Amino acid sequence: MSKKKFNPEDWKDPGPAASSAPKTEQAKQPARPAAANPSYSATLDDQIERLTARIEATGTDITAGYDRWRDLGFALTDALGENGRSYFHRLSRFYPGYDEKEADNQYDKCMRAHGHGITIRTLFHLAKENGISVSFPSEKTSQNFPSPDGTDGMMETAAPGTMPTFSHSLYGHLPGLLDEVARNARSDEDADVLILGALATWSACLGKVYGVYDNKKVYPNLFLYVTAPASAGKGRLSLCRRLAQPIHDRLRELYREEMDEYRIQKARFDRAKKKNPDLEPPEEPPLRMLIIPANSSSTSVYQILSDNGGGGLMFETEGDTLANVFASDYGNYSDGFRKAFHHEPISYTRRKDREFVELLRPRLSAVLSGTPRQISALIPDAENGLFSRFIFYYLNFRLEWINVFARTPNTTLEEIFDDIGYGFLDLYQRLEMQPELEFSLTPDQQLDFHSYYRSAQEQYYGIFGEDIIGSVRRLGLITFRIAMILSALRLHDTGEVVTTLICDDEDFQSAMAIARVLIRHTVRVYRELSSADLGKPAAERSDRQQQFLSSLPDTFSTQTFLQIAARLGIPQPTAERYIGSWRKSGLLNRIKQGYYEKMK
Repeated sequence: MSKKKFNPEDWKDPGPAASSAPKTEQAKQPARPAAANPSYSATLDDQIERLTARIEATGTDITAGYDRWRDLGFALTDALGENGRSYFHRLSRFYPGYDEKEADNQYDKCMRAHGHGITIRTLFHLAKENGISVSFPSEKTSQNFPSPDGTDGMMETAAPGTMPTFSHSLYGHLPGLLDEVARNARSDEDADVLILGALATWSACLGKVYGVYDNKKVYPNLFLYVTAPASAGKGRLSLCRRLAQPIHDRLRELYREEMDEYRIQKARFDRAKKKNPDLEPPEEPPLRMLIIPANSSSTSVYQILSDNGGGGLMFETEGDTLANVFASDYGNYSDGFRKAFHHEPISYTRRKDREFVELLRPRLSAVLSGTPRQISALIPDAENGLFSRFIFYYLNFRLEWINVFARTPNTTLEEIFDDIGYGFLDLYQRLEMQPELEFSLTPDQQLDFHSYYRSAQEQYYGIFGEDIIGSVRRLGLITFRIAMILSALRLHDTGEVVTTLICDDEDFQSAMAIARVLIRHTVRVYRELSSADLGKPAAERSDRQQQFLSSLPDTFSTQTFLQIAARLGIPQPTAERYIGSWRKSGLLNRIKQGYYEKMK
């Protein structure tokens, strides 16, 4: 299957063909193709499709025996969820007793049972066991980024150095407002950036939605940093600021009205005070705004947050702006920045009135972009607490010339994003008029969540040690918040007024799909920061260690791992130390003397 390039038409409404659908269905996103995701780049999805086509071409039954058939279902549900159902039918129909209804029921059972650690590698194992080639010579394998879903990066078909994307797996599953944002993307990476930018921007505007995570009340606020070399396209992130501009403008308009009234009251007070010195002066209205300039003093930032009930958004397309402020004496509010991520209290003193002010539950969101070098100016090393609080997206560089004169008829991108922003304003105003809304995951979603992050924590600890654990754990909180935002956006589609917000499975799977990609981007930035701090040899050792783990089969002997180590240029003592470390972290298990297995 050839790579499918991004086509904005994929994001558009299905058109006249959809007119026969029931009225309730027309409000939903266009249906996703059953055979495969509309991928914009060669990914694991492409390999599953190509492997399925090979099996179909030979008419091979790889499901002989119930256990294998069941495990095939587990493998597909683990990698694709509901979207693996079509593959399950395509691969099951070569069994002589194939029954479509029975296969559907079996896939439903696999979706509920969660597979107990079985991953998509089982599909490739079953195919290979039945004589089907599982190699794809036209694709180069990247082994730089281990994946907690069990693939260890071995299925990654993007060119070396190219980062994975997630937007292809969200096609047809996004809430309406977010779908409108994604329609304006010009590549898979661009779709990722616009989706993340919208999520982070709107996270500052959902102060009436909260969830309970680790027995603490948390709001949707996100910190996003999009990084890329100069001219790689990260400037498109600035469009997302317009998604919150209508709310910012309304708050500023309200402030001007309140200030006009305050000036009238103040003038009356000044005249009356001469006759009655005991009169209390009118109270100056709060400085209402949503978007807070990063280039502000710490006191000013805290004051704006206080005036706006603890909420606010920082949106800077140059990461250096915030880095320079943090480096100054008057503006070093990095401590408050870190506290705001977890809504921890921030205290400060106003010089004007010598007043002590305490923000009990700050809710700050941030959207930044910059070059990889600018990250290190803001976050000197991966051990800095800010690092683990940020979503990092490392934008792929594309050597292509964009048609700068192409435009949509009768409108510009700025006008399109303004219109989407006004659509979100309706949801914002509706939420502001009702009590706080509690968000939660279903019990099954919680099980899936814990299963994934437990595996991720063990695997990344085995590769990078304890320095990466803070990022993995906080990415869990970030995933919860993304699911919260997606669920809140659904309220705009349905127009419902609800008292509790339960996460839909579709939105949960979307949040997890985003998380699986974000953890790989976090590793990329982590390694670059570590490389800058420790020097190139350390980065090279990290690469070699990951490649060694990825190259090991599921079960192997001492002789096997020494042979693989020798082929990779790893000395025997170093290889033995790696094996010992992975055993301690739970990545490997010793079956018996001289024999090991990778843990599921």
